[in-house]
Amino acid sequence: MKKRVLITGAAGFLGSHLCDRFIREGFQVAAMDNLITGSKTNIEHLFQHPDFEFFHHDISKFVHLPGELHYIMHFASPASPIDYLKIPIQTLKVGSLGTHNLLGLALNKKARMLIASTSEVYGDPLVHPQNEDYWGNVNPVGPRGVYDEAKRFQEAMTMAYHTYHQVETRIARIFNTYGPRMRLDDGRALPAFMSQALRGEDITVFGDGSQTRSFCFVDDLVEGLFRLLMSDYASPVNIGNPSEITIKDFAEEIIALTGTDQKIVYMPLPTDDPKQRQPDITRARSILGWEPKVARQEGLKITYNYFKTLPEFNKN
Repeated sequence: MKKRVLITGAAGFLGSHLCDRFIREGFQVAAMDNLITGSKTNIEHLFQHPDFEFFHHDISKFVHLPGELHYIMHFASPASPIDYLKIPIQTLKVGSLGTHNLLGLALNKKARMLIASTSEVYGDPLVHPQNEDYWGNVNPVGPRGVYDEAKRFQEAMTMAYHTYHQVETRIARIFNTYGPRMRLDDGRALPAFMSQALRGEDITVFGDGSQTRSFCFVDDLVEGLFRLLMSDYASPVNIGNPSEITIKDFAEEIIALTGTDQKIVYMPLPTDDPKQRQPDITRARSILGWEPKVARQEGLKITYNYFKTLPEFNKN
């Protein structure tokens, strides 16, 4: 009998790639999304698949799913600053109420549940690179606090269900990820830089560009998540690419890739924007046998070719 997985946030960037992976692995996929930031276009290619079903639902409200359920992948949440600054209450609710509802479902169905936590639990880190034993440096009342603290609470609630109710849980701390199906307007560096290049606009860098990020291609990330779900490890695991680059150098890489001649223009750094972001993936290597395989140059080329196909850039 086929195993069944519930994927929340299924119409989002990461959720849709997870749907593809689980279908390829022979699972029955129950996809759930309220479409507040996700898009059906990311999963419409699966609508006719016999093992795929879609539920339009907000998991902040009670979640009922008839039938057997073996796994839950909890990926419902706004994930970009533009989104969670626009809908801060919904961001907090999906991380708290939504997580509680799904953990209750996991308990009831005896399902194993993986939550999508984030490198943002480390805040603006005082430890570099960040490993899972670091507790973070987060401003709970700053503009990013609605996301950071929702994810920190999500981890605490998940571990409480694991400890008190013996629910099988997994915690993935996801670092910057990129690839096809990212939203152009999601406010993060990669889609912003690529869309500006495609429009012939100058590239906007916040601050002096010395802040760092570490970009992981989506296929690598999905592989790490799948391995973590199938492992027997319940403590948090960083999933990301340790190859670190400054935002200024990253902007220059995008200009070189796109063959455009834009200038880089500098704007003030947003409040509480992390100055360094690099995962220590020692735990993922040793426990999951996982590390990223796709080089940034290769992944950026695939992503750029995807963005070029979007209707915004094909109006003629």
